[in-house]
Amino acid sequence: MNDFLTIRETAKLGIVSEKMLRRMVKRGECPGIYAGTRFLVNVKLLEKALEEMSLSCGRERGKEKEAAR
Repeated sequence: MNDFLTIRETAKLGIVSEKMLRRMVKRGECPGIYAGTRFLVNVKLLEKALEEMSLSCGRERGKEKEAAR
């Protein structure tokens, strides 16, 4: 697999929808580079970033549950 793909190509992998990828790019949350007017997503880093986001959400929920006790 190529490390850098267009937003549309990345969306076809089924990791995240095209709309969500475009939002992430706009907010500066999507790892990648601009090549002219196209944004090329670094797919490996995107997968790692999403994994970290997922894990951090789980940790935050655990803290909330502990605080409620």
